[in-house]
Amino acid sequence: MPTEFKLPELGENITSGTIARVLVAVGETVAEGQPLIEIETDKAVAEIPSTVAGTVTEIRVSEGQKVQVGAVLMVFDAAEAAAVRKTASPTAAKTPPKLAVLERADGAAAPKTPSPVRAPERAAAARGAVVASPTVRRLARELGVDVNAVPTSDPTGRVTAEDVRRFAESASSSMGILPTESNHGRDARATGQAGTTPPKRALTEGKWGPESREAMTTIRSKTAERMSANWVGIPHVTHHDKADITGFDALRKKCGPAFEAAGAKLTVTALLVKVVVEALKRFPKFNASIDVERGELVFKHYYHIGIAADTEHGLLVPVLRDADKKTIRQISVEMAQLAAKARSRKLALDEMQGGTFTISNLGGIGGTGFTPIINAPEVALLGVSRAAIEPVFLNGQFAPRAMLPLSLSYDHRIIDGAEAARFVRWTAEALEQPWGLLLEE
Repeated sequence: MPTEFKLPELGENITSGTIARVLVAVGETVAEGQPLIEIETDKAVAEIPSTVAGTVTEIRVSEGQKVQVGAVLMVFDAAEAAAVRKTASPTAAKTPPKLAVLERADGAAAPKTPSPVRAPERAAAARGAVVASPTVRRLARELGVDVNAVPTSDPTGRVTAEDVRRFAESASSSMGILPTESNHGRDARATGQAGTTPPKRALTEGKWGPESREAMTTIRSKTAERMSANWVGIPHVTHHDKADITGFDALRKKCGPAFEAAGAKLTVTALLVKVVVEALKRFPKFNASIDVERGELVFKHYYHIGIAADTEHGLLVPVLRDADKKTIRQISVEMAQLAAKARSRKLALDEMQGGTFTISNLGGIGGTGFTPIINAPEVALLGVSRAAIEPVFLNGQFAPRAMLPLSLSYDHRIIDGAEAARFVRWTAEALEQPWGLLLEE
């Protein structure tokens, strides 16, 4: 019986996505929960698992195609899947071996002796398709390898991760290049690591000189769209201040080893999360959103802090949930985990939603200040630049102090300048006296 598989809900306010990869083929039998496609939406690439078990009889989407939530992606034949499962059942395995009739890609029936291979693999092998798990297929894409060209010594014909790595190394050696990420139209970007080089693009002659072009990735397109909407829709004001973190630097040297033993690092950002949560409790407007249609302020009584992450794929903002209930050490560990997932594009959609306030730390790169764009529906964003040793007049004389630049952008519709100044000053003073926040550690 034909069963349609539709694109499910992807998350709050997400109505569409772009097909990044189709992970199955017509004729393949899939199990419930097996990934069918990879879809790129907003700032994440997510695998969409099957909600039914069946044999794929029709695929209605292709890579690069934009689809709406609710659109039919594939059609399954559940009856055929049931028949295959029966053939592969333990009871069937006890009966004398018989020729199993499977369908090839050209529609002809091909006799094949049953083997101890799983039913989906038998179906794939019968139509000449490569047998590989979604994990192996993902690895092949990341290394720029066509999984269909990878030879395998596995008796079942299944391509393994080791097969893919061996093939990639062989291709790299023969061509004198390093394997790079292949992501269907998105160029592998230079990351500053040894051996990586920018991709070559065809030059064309423009009106004023040579030019080259590349298609915007979905992440970049969505970022541009969202930033434009936020900039136009929110009256931004940015307030600048500095915090003396000399004491924190000394504390970091003292407490750092204990954090590292727990698999974390005591960083300015981790401390900032804790400080910001306390500031939001004292200044609740900064942990709110505005409902323009109803003319209401929506105060959030939870503290989900977005941490902007710079990745080779673009700006991603994973959300650290319930930061008020976590110690600085727990915050540090979770931040490291989220950053790793962001870099490897393994963030789930719900891990980038529901934030109430965002922190963007560019201190590792440099700069003395910037004007961050608010991540709606939030109403404020704290930007952090690189700390520098500056002479500060204390107790009648100048002393060298580590000064951290803070830049708070806020929605001037609901936050006044004096409120913003007080918020930043309270945050700066808390950073200057971090010991109380670390007592729970």
